[in-house]
Amino acid sequence: MEIHFKIIGVLLITLALVHIIFPKYFNWEEELKSLSLINRQMMTVHTFFIALTVFLMGLLCLTSAYDLIETNIGKKITFGLGIFWTIRLIIQFFGYSTELWKGKKFETFIHITFSLLWAYISIVFWLSYLSIFI
Repeated sequence: MEIHFKIIGVLLITLALVHIIFPKYFNWEEELKSLSLINRQMMTVHTFFIALTVFLMGLLCLTSAYDLIETNIGKKITFGLGIFWTIRLIIQFFGYSTELWKGKKFETFIHITFSLLWAYISIVFWLSYLSIFI
């Protein structure tokens, strides 16, 4: 089970670092011009804090896998992370329009890849919480 936490740790840290390119990749300078200053800045600030949270989750998994699996506080943390990532998985299907990816090769690949990623992360946290080792 520890190896899965370490894999998740690396994946989450990588995902957090990918957030650095979001403003340029999604052309936020142009795309967000029509928003009010507060909404533009909320996009930037919230993206930073999402990336920071994902980074810290990854760091926790990478450095404290044993504690997350074997201790009472670890079980409580994995329970919370299981809820968090399961909700993220659900949002992947109901929070985004299919227009964003359906019929588009790259976008469909990304949708499927992240659906599988959120499922993997969710399953590992739930199995750990329930003490079902894989």
